Amino acid sequence: MNTEPVWSATTGSSGDPAGDVLRWAVFSCLLVPVVLVVYGSSFAGAAGSAAGLTAVTAVCRLLLRQSERAAAEERALRSVMAQTRRGRGAPTGHHGRRHGGGCTPEG
Repeated sequence: MNTEPVWSATTGSSGDPAGDVLRWAVFSCLLVPVVLVVYGSSFAGAAGSAAGLTAVTAVCRLLLRQSERAAAEERALRSVMAQTRRGRGAPTGHHGRRHGGGCTPEG
């Protein structure tokens, strides 16, 4: 017998926090106008609320994606800097090794 709950915080997690936030925001944009109409608000008021929530969601999505890109660039830069400090990724083609020939006196 399976004792796991039918739904938990980890169930269905896609590993994409921005996507999860976006899905919840879209759900809210759809749910809020329905609740407003059910509780007596006008259709125009509910539509205005939906439009406002949609605009805020779109701006937040753009800012979140921009932040993710900046964080990824920062991680990549730190990785390159760490490799360079450890002697990896040297800008020359020699990578710290000696090479033979080319500078020997001819006689």
